[in-house]
Amino acid sequence: MFDYCARPELLKDRVILVTGAGRGIGAAAAKTYAAHGATVLLLGKTEANLTQVYDEIEAAGHPQPAVIPFNLETALPHQYDELAAMIETEFGHLDGLLHNASIIGPRTPIEQLSGENFMRVMQVNVNAMFMLTSTLLPLLKLSQDASVVFTSSSVGRKGRAYWGAYGVSKFATEGLMQTLADEVDTVAPVRSNSINPGATRTSMRAQAYPGENPLNNPTPEEIMPVYLYLMGPDSTGINGQAFNAQ
Repeated sequence: MFDYCARPELLKDRVILVTGAGRGIGAAAAKTYAAHGATVLLLGKTEANLTQVYDEIEAAGHPQPAVIPFNLETALPHQYDELAAMIETEFGHLDGLLHNASIIGPRTPIEQLSGENFMRVMQVNVNAMFMLTSTLLPLLKLSQDASVVFTSSSVGRKGRAYWGAYGVSKFATEGLMQTLADEVDTVAPVRSNSINPGATRTSMRAQAYPGENPLNNPTPEEIMPVYLYLMGPDSTGINGQAFNAQ
C-alpha cells in the first residue's frame, strides 16, 4: 500500500471536483477529501447516490459539498461550458480534479467487440475526461496549487488480451495525463498525475472478476493515501508521474 499519512487539515479551503462520486472509489475519495477540509463537488449521473454521499459528509460535520448530476455519456459541449461557468460563479476557482468515473464495457476479443460498445467506453472514459479537463483548466489555473489526478489501470500500462475498449481507454488516459503534464510544467501552478488503484473491493471489480473473492481485496478507503498525497500540497512539483495505490 502507498505509504503516506495525511495531516487532518491537508485540504483545508480547497475546492475539489470528483467524477463518479456516487459510489466505490469516487465516493471514498470524496468523503476522504471532505474529512481533510475540502469543499467537494460531487459529480455523477445518479443523483440518489450523490445525495447519499452528500448526507454522509454533512452528518460528519465536514465542509458542505455540492451535488452535480451530470451524465458523462450524453453530455454535450455546451453543458461542459455551463458546468465551468457554474463552478466559477459559486466557487471562483478549482484546486483539484479527480477523474474517477469510467465504465468497463464488455471483456471480449477485439474481433467480437462491437463498434457501438467500443465508442461508448471511449465516450465516458476518454472523450468526457478530455472535455472536463480542457473546460476546467482555466479554473484550475486560478488556484495557487492545483492537481489533476487521472485514474488509470494496469491494463492501461501494458496491454492484455480481452480488455479491449477499457484497456485502450486507459492507455489514452495515461497519454492525456502525460500531455497535460508537459504543457503545464513550469508555466502553470497545475500538476497532472495518474493512479492505478489496483484490485479494490468495488462493483466494477466484481463485474470484471465475478469468480474472485472480493474480501481478498482492500476497500476503497484503504487505498486513499495516494489520493490524498496527490491532491494535497505535499505533492507540489510532482508532475507527469504514474502512481500505484497498492
